[in-house]
Amino acid sequence: MGLSINASDLKYKYPKVVETRFYPKFQGKNDSEPFNRDDLYDIIPLLEAVMDDLGRDDARTLHFIEDLMNRDLPRCVSCRGEVFSFLSGCTREMLEYR
Repeated sequence: MGLSINASDLKYKYPKVVETRFYPKFQGKNDSEPFNRDDLYDIIPLLEAVMDDLGRDDARTLHFIEDLMNRDLPRCVSCRGEVFSFLSGCTREMLEYR
């Protein structure tokens, strides 16, 4: 699908870690790099991947995923692949429940 998310599409505002802006970002389900919850440049590629995985492109789903990430994502889930699996799995369950 190739969804592109802009900072203005997000429900919350996130800080930018400029020093790591051009470092490699989310690489897929097996990405073992740490996820920075406080870096817009790390958050957007992960949210794009989750939305693509779900086959969704609506703001309501995006904001639901953001709420999951900010309110319900356990601190012990720290690598990008685990965060992706958590957000994608929980959102998929909620979409099927409706």
